[in-house]
This record gives sequence, structure tokens and C-alpha cells, in this order.
Amino acid sequence: MTFTLTPLGTAAPHPQPGRPCSGHLVEAGGAKVWMDAGPGTFAELQRHLHPGELTAIWISHLHSDHWTDLIAAEAGISDGGLGIDRPIPVYAPADAPRRLAGFYGKPDLGPLAEVFAFHALEDGHTVDLDGAQLATHAVVHGIEAYGARITYDGAVLAYTGDSGPCPELGRLARGADVLLAEAYVDRHEGERVHLTPEDAGALAREAGVQTLLVTHVGPSLTPDEATDRAREEFGGHTVRAREGVAYEITKNRAQSAS
Repeated sequence: MTFTLTPLGTAAPHPQPGRPCSGHLVEAGGAKVWMDAGPGTFAELQRHLHPGELTAIWISHLHSDHWTDLIAAEAGISDGGLGIDRPIPVYAPADAPRRLAGFYGKPDLGPLAEVFAFHALEDGHTVDLDGAQLATHAVVHGIEAYGARITYDGAVLAYTGDSGPCPELGRLARGADVLLAEAYVDRHEGERVHLTPEDAGALAREAGVQTLLVTHVGPSLTPDEATDRAREEFGGHTVRAREGVAYEITKNRAQSAS
């Protein structure tokens, strides 16, 4: 059974041609998890599976570039012929159901509960998904926000979500085989709620990570520039996350599987 990460979107803060916003498909044994649902990622998800095959959806925080394609998914499932047999579990910040219902002008989920079964995240939340352990860690982003650590068959994938430098990221990333890290800002100005490429590289180095995948690069940088800067700071195996490429996660190394 394989453990893979396939980026569905890496752009920020808005989708670009060929680059949706943040979203990733993690497959670990029998588990299939859509992690973050930024605009454009639902279309890319369908290249890989039918939404009814999802084990779960996990949402890091409620900024629009990380979760609003739940609206597209609901439309596809309810009205677009992509029927499902049971509501899809969604692990998300507690306000997500209210926000989603509000988009439709409803006071509660109503029929949307037939599509999504929401579970509120909190720091330390853990869940077993067909043998893959998904642990959620609170991070610093100015709003309720989380990173994730997925363990399967002895290998570990850590995902920063959106976060500024904080001790929580060190605990999240410690010893990970693969760290999927944002590198949104060129430099810090004011409140530190994102990482620079150097922050991402330092985090990977200090946490003893084997492979750093750089994603969620903001408009002041190019993805290649951010990756090069992170690599220089890390000094280890550093790769630009690319849409549609499956990265196989094994103990001590991530390799492209496609």
C-alpha cells in the first residue's frame, strides 16, 4: 500500500491559469483525504478520483483560498451528477458549517448535511483514517488555523497549512520524512502570519526533515525563487510542489511517483 501526496493547487492568494489555490490529495493505504479545498482544486481532484471515494476532507483554516471549493463540491455532488453514498466527513474549524450555510442564505446546513458531515478541529485532534493517523496542531495565522501531521506505515508527512514562525511548527514537523511548507512572503512586515522561504528552510533543518516541498508562494515571489531560497537555508533535499505530480512518501525520502 502506498503513501502519496499529490498537489491539486499551489497558488496564493488567488487561482492562476493551470494553478489552483491550496489543495492536496493524500492517499495512505486505503485512506483518500482532500486536504484544503482552495478555488479550482475540486476540478483537479476529479482527475484522480470520484468525490464519493474520499475518506475525509481536512481544512486548515477559513481563508477563502483554502476552503471555498467546498461550494463547488456541493454543487457537483447535489446537482452535477456526482452522487455519493454517504456524507463526506469534513474536519474543519468550528465555524465552517455556519459559513457554508451562510453562502446559501440558510441558518443551518439543512440538506447540505447529506453531503458533508462536519467535525470541529482543535489542537491535538487525532483521527484514524483506514490505518493512517491524522493529527491536527494549532498554528499561528491571525485566525483559527491548523497544520497537520499524517503518519502511515512508519512514514510521516507534515503540512504547515498557513502559519507564521512559531514553536508549534517545530513540533508539527519534527522528524518528518516530508514537510509540505508554505513560503508566502518575501520578508516579514508587521505581524508574522506567514513563512518566508528562509523560515521554511530553517524549519526543515531544525526539525530534522528529510524532504522539503515548497508550496503556497505569494505574489511577491516566484515558486522557483522561493524554492531556491528555501533550499539554500535548509541545505537538504528541497523540491517545488507541482500540481498533478504524485510524491511517494517513504521513510527518509519522498520521490516523484509520476
